Amino acid sequence: MLDTVRTALRINELRNRILFTLAMFVIFRVGSHVPVPGVDAEQLVDTILEGETIFAFMGYMGGGALNNFALFALGIMPYINASIIMNLLTVVIPKLKEWGEEGPEGKKKIAQLTRYGTVVIAFFQAIGMYFFMFNQGGTDIIPNPGFTTFMIVVITLTAGTAFLMWMGELITEKGIGNGISLIIFAGIIAGFPYGIGQVASEIREGLPIYVVIAAGILLLLLILGIIGLNQGQRRIKVQYSKRVVGRKMYGGQSTYIPMKVNQAGVIPVIFASVLMMFPATIAMFIDHPYAARIATYLEPGNTLYLLLYVILIILFTFFYTAIQFDPNSIATNIKKYGGFIPGLRPGRPTAQYLSRVLTRLTTVGAFALAFIAVFPMLLERAMEMPMVFHGTGLIIVVGVTLETMKQIEGHLLTRSYRGFMK
Repeated sequence: MLDTVRTALRINELRNRILFTLAMFVIFRVGSHVPVPGVDAEQLVDTILEGETIFAFMGYMGGGALNNFALFALGIMPYINASIIMNLLTVVIPKLKEWGEEGPEGKKKIAQLTRYGTVVIAFFQAIGMYFFMFNQGGTDIIPNPGFTTFMIVVITLTAGTAFLMWMGELITEKGIGNGISLIIFAGIIAGFPYGIGQVASEIREGLPIYVVIAAGILLLLLILGIIGLNQGQRRIKVQYSKRVVGRKMYGGQSTYIPMKVNQAGVIPVIFASVLMMFPATIAMFIDHPYAARIATYLEPGNTLYLLLYVILIILFTFFYTAIQFDPNSIATNIKKYGGFIPGLRPGRPTAQYLSRVLTRLTTVGAFALAFIAVFPMLLERAMEMPMVFHGTGLIIVVGVTLETMKQIEGHLLTRSYRGFMK
C-alpha cells in the first residue's frame, strides 16, 4: 500500500488533486475557528451545548465549529437535508422525476435546486439558532442584541454553509473523492484528538489499560464489519439477446446488477440520530418535571433510547432503500434493451424477483447497520469509558475512506499502475 501511495504522489495530476483536497481541509479547519461576531461562545457552550441534544450532534458532525460558534457553525447539514428532501420530491413530483431520467443535464437542474434549498434551509436554521440562543441565555450569550447583530449572525452563518457547499463541490471537481462526504469526514476526524485525550484522562484516573486495549480490538472488528457491509453485494446475472441492426449485430453479452447489502448508506443512521435527540432538545424549552423525565429516559445509552434507535434505523433503511432502488423500473429497462435474468421471464416476474432479493438484502443490511450504530454505546456502557468514535462517525469515516481509495485506485489503473489491492 505504501508503494501505491508513493506511486500516486509521483503522478502530477493525482498529486495536485490530493494536495488541493488537503488545502481545502486546512481552510475548513480555519473556518471552524473564526468566531461569528456578537456571540459569546463560552456562555453558549455552558448554557445550551451541554448534554446530548441535536446541537451536540451538529457539533460532532461539524468538527466542533458549533462549540466555537464559528463561521461554519451550521456545518454541511443544511445541504444534506436539502439533498434528502430533493430525493424524496423526485419520487413525488413528476417533473423532477423526468429531470432525473434526462441524464447529466437533468441532474444539473436538480443540483441547482438543491443549492437554492441549502441556502434557504441554512437561512431559517440561522434565524432559529439566533432566537433560541437569545431565549435561553439572553444577554449572556448575545451581549448586544438588536437588528444589526441579528442580521450579522444570520448572514454569517448562512454564508458559511454556502461556502462549505461550494468548497465541497470544488473538491469533487478538482480534488479527489466526494467533496461533501470528505468535509463531514474531516469534521469527525477533527474530534479524534479530543477523544484520545478523554481516554488518556480516564487512564490517569484509574481506568485499567487492558480495558482500553479490549475496546480497541472490538472497534477494529467493528470496522471490519463496516467494510464488509459497505462492500457486500448480491450480483444478479443479466443476459442480453443478440439482435441485428442493419449489417451489425448487437447484444449477446452478459452482465450483472450489483445489489448492495447496505443500499441506503449512512442516511438512516443520521435520520435516526437527529430524531432521537429532539426530545432532549425540546425538553430545554419546557420547564416541567414530566419533560425532564422523558428526556432522562431518552438519554443515549438508556435501554429505551437504544430500542427506539434500532427501530428507527431499521424503518429508515427500508424506506430509503425503497426510494433509491425501484425493481419495476429496473425490470422495465432490462426488458426494453432485450435483456432477461436466466430462468425468469422479462417484465413482472423479473420485478417480483428483484423485489424479493432486495427485501432479503435490506433486512440483513438494516439489522447490521443498527447493530453497528448501537455497539459503541453498549461498549461505552459496559466498560464505563468514553468512545473515541460513535457508530455514526465510524460508518461515515470508513465509507468515505473506501470511496476515496477507489477513486485513487481508478486514477492509478488508468495509467497501468498497480492499485491498493492485487
